[in-house]
Amino acid sequence: MRVEEALFRHAARRPDHPALVCGAKRLAYAELAERIRSRMGSHAPLERVPIQLPNGIDFVVEIYAAWAAGAVAVPINTRLAPPEARFILEDVAAPVASEAQDCVILYTSGTTGRPKGAVNTHANVLAQNVEQHAAAWGIGENDRFLVTTALAHRAGMARLVNALGLGATLVIMERFDALAALELVEREAITVAGLPPTVIRMMLPEIRRAPARIRSLRTVVVSTEAFPAPLMREIAALAPGTQFHAVYGMSEAAVASATLAEQLERPGTVGRPLAGVAVRIAQDKELLVRGENAVMREYFNRPEANAEAFRDGWFHTGDLARQDAEGYLYIVDRKKDMVVTGGYNVYCKELEQALAQHPDIVEAAVLGVPDPVYGESVAAFIELRAGAALTAEAVLAHCSALLAGYKKPRFVHFVESLPRNALGKVLKGELRRVFLQVVGTKG
Repeated sequence: MRVEEALFRHAARRPDHPALVCGAKRLAYAELAERIRSRMGSHAPLERVPIQLPNGIDFVVEIYAAWAAGAVAVPINTRLAPPEARFILEDVAAPVASEAQDCVILYTSGTTGRPKGAVNTHANVLAQNVEQHAAAWGIGENDRFLVTTALAHRAGMARLVNALGLGATLVIMERFDALAALELVEREAITVAGLPPTVIRMMLPEIRRAPARIRSLRTVVVSTEAFPAPLMREIAALAPGTQFHAVYGMSEAAVASATLAEQLERPGTVGRPLAGVAVRIAQDKELLVRGENAVMREYFNRPEANAEAFRDGWFHTGDLARQDAEGYLYIVDRKKDMVVTGGYNVYCKELEQALAQHPDIVEAAVLGVPDPVYGESVAAFIELRAGAALTAEAVLAHCSALLAGYKKPRFVHFVESLPRNALGKVLKGELRRVFLQVVGTKG
């Protein structure tokens, strides 16, 4: 089955059931199906359809219309800077044939500074977001889902297909606001919400004041970043009737899920593999994944990246992990040099290359540092050319022209020279200690 076929079946089966709620706008399944069919013709000649729209009903209509026309959808986050969006548009225009089974290309920031498009099939999307999630979390057609993240982001896409793939109702936040989210949960009797830890932190003061406002919440899906134990315990105490499920995955693959009890009993676990997912820990501790419909088909137009990622039938995640005797997985480190800030992945190499484009910057080193709200923030250590004078504000302005706002460093520190080992590799551990010293001094 294709993703749009599932929605059309629900429209035929329960035409008057509410499908979408966004602000004052509401669409039943029959109305939504009619709007999708009316837009199919605009996408029919295209093989791949880029969609860069803000959260709203139009985004849903356009992406389903692209699928109904037989095209592959390419969601583009509206937070991307013009050069980033332009790169994706140029990349998907490459004369490379897509397979009929392909559904969506989700672009990830690149470990080498060059974004890669993860090609997921219709079987991938339905198996992961309908079959696996329904089995793991007990979600169904009578639930009311709230999406707080960008629909173009993998977490937003997951909630979109959770809801409309099951025939349920999706409530869309056009832009996130903590108080507005709480009001939506209460007013719309939300039963399932996707809440990254950063979003929970932002909502926490309001929830502390009035925990009864989230009493309708039966299930919370916590994704995109690690769920810290102190935050986990506090929100669980405030919402004792809510089940919190942490999910570990990526644009390329669905991997594991853990209940709140499992996370508390086994600190640090990301859970056990989802149904149909096989995992293996390689000799170098990298987590490998395979399984029918559990892993993307390929990286779009990236033969070298595919050769590196797919070896001997296994997808190499880039995360270092361990697995206990009962099958629970623990992510112990990142093989990829990556920062997770507010649920978004920022690859250090990408930002380092953007910084290096400034004529006054000799070299930059980027790393993740602790952040009380976003979990991690990006720190940039910059070595200037001789005689150059550059301010942190100028560095941020330079980054804004090239990269999405969430990729900009929140901490900029200039150094005479970057610390290196005997082989010339930058010692990021030393820079992390410098950060702690500087922050401690300021505090």
